[in-house]
Amino acid sequence: MRLIFTYLRKYKFAVTVALVLTLIELGVELVQPLLISRIIDDGIMMEDMQVVLTWGGVMLLLSLIAFAAGIINSFYAAHASQHAGFDMRKDLYKRIQTFSFKNFQQFPTSSLLTRITNDINQLMNTIFMSLRIMLRAPLLVAGSVIMALFVNWQLALVLVITIPLLVSLLLLIMRAAGKMFKQVQARVDRVNNVVQENLTAIRLIKSFSRQPYESGRFDTASAQLQHKTVRTLRIVEATMPLILLVMNVSIMAVLWFGTTGVNTGAVSVGEVVAIINYITRMTGALSIFSMIIIIFSRAKASAERVSDVLHTSEDMEDTTQKAPSFYGDLSFKNVSFHYPDKKEAVLTDITFKVRAGERIAILGATGSGKTSLLQLLPRLYDTSKGEVSIDGSDVSLFSWKSLRSQIGYVPQEAMLFTGTIAENLKWGKEAAEESEMIQVLKDAQIYETIKELPEGLNTRIGQRGVNLSGGQKQRISIARALIRNPKILLLDDSTSALDVKTEKKLLEALDEYECTTLMITQKLSTTMEADRVLLLDDGKLAAEGTHEELMHSSALYQQIYYSQFGEGEDSHA
Repeated sequence: MRLIFTYLRKYKFAVTVALVLTLIELGVELVQPLLISRIIDDGIMMEDMQVVLTWGGVMLLLSLIAFAAGIINSFYAAHASQHAGFDMRKDLYKRIQTFSFKNFQQFPTSSLLTRITNDINQLMNTIFMSLRIMLRAPLLVAGSVIMALFVNWQLALVLVITIPLLVSLLLLIMRAAGKMFKQVQARVDRVNNVVQENLTAIRLIKSFSRQPYESGRFDTASAQLQHKTVRTLRIVEATMPLILLVMNVSIMAVLWFGTTGVNTGAVSVGEVVAIINYITRMTGALSIFSMIIIIFSRAKASAERVSDVLHTSEDMEDTTQKAPSFYGDLSFKNVSFHYPDKKEAVLTDITFKVRAGERIAILGATGSGKTSLLQLLPRLYDTSKGEVSIDGSDVSLFSWKSLRSQIGYVPQEAMLFTGTIAENLKWGKEAAEESEMIQVLKDAQIYETIKELPEGLNTRIGQRGVNLSGGQKQRISIARALIRNPKILLLDDSTSALDVKTEKKLLEALDEYECTTLMITQKLSTTMEADRVLLLDDGKLAAEGTHEELMHSSALYQQIYYSQFGEGEDSHA
């Protein structure tokens, strides 16, 4: 819960005002039974109406003060909780943005979504309820015991005995509930994960008619969440009947001993009524302890989950050194790489050089390490061994922003964001002019299509580009990378959905850009247009050279060629 206090420091004025107003409300509530005792003993029993009216007027005035304090308290409690929640959500999102891919493997997307929404909302609700209601409950219980001792210490001994026992029991239940609610939140993560997978792959699910199976998966995850939640709530809710039993026994004890005291003259009727009133108020306060246990237990679990993200260790460290303007010479020297928490190497002892302005095609079977190779250049991962250099300098020396700002990257899966085509292009260059956007769209061989749309560049793209074809998404992604005029262009199988004619025009347009290009491809027609080809096989550099050189020197390259063009094709085509 230290996390909550950390974020509330900034709003200590609002917190202080809310707490002071809570104490005013509490003070009024604790004084009222004492005034009732005075009205009974000095007014009603003595048949003095003036006393009744005087103290009754005081009670009415105090009630109005408490009402006003409650209204203002709600305002400041909401102010503190909403602003603290906003700060927590903002910091959590910023922290996620700095994650390496190892961190994303540690925290699944569905879990991060739950933490930044459900868990933060839980903490906000806890702050508000604490400043508005929950702090009053324990203070009212403690204050009622003290006031009861002040009224008549002999009768109040009943409370001195029972309340500590009840509080100890409630603390034990809260501790157990905290662990169980953490398991509940993990079940929420699981449900969100199933829903996310289903919504993302809805076309595939419908194509394979897998709705019944996926519904069963969701039902299983939902049932597990229900079972764990019900089990937890049963334990928490069992406290309410126990509290009522103990407090009712306390009332009976006070009435028994109080009646004896009234008969002997040792206790006044007003004192018995006042202590019964205090017990009743304590019963009301303790009755919301089950709610307090639920809220605080969930808040404790949520705070731990949020803290896990905020304080997770990093496997990559950013630097402050700004990268110079690149020429585009690339070098991989004895580079080996394995993914975090995996022992098997994806790349092994890779060494090659690329001159500035060269176009290099990277070819290889699925799983040969092609994508992993590209991801080392913008430091999406760091090498496990060896050195990746640009213009002779290790990429790990440069800050992520200055390094990546000079690299245009088109991932294997074309990812577009909800918004207009222009807004998606401005991801590459925020201040891009319309003329620049039109030019890169022409170079990416997609402008003619966009020009025919009713709203042109202002046409809205659905989530993940759902209203575009695969080839259209790929070409807009390429245009987004080109608009920043990168010194290094990385294309990860980014022309797979293009026909040969369109791809050829695209490659010709890329000749106008002064950049070093590394492009992963499965098409031999693409490798023929490259200056050199890197052939990867099982994470190793199996061969390197031009198309013609590899046709003469690499049996594996020949095998790939003949599988695409047939034995009778001219190898120099």
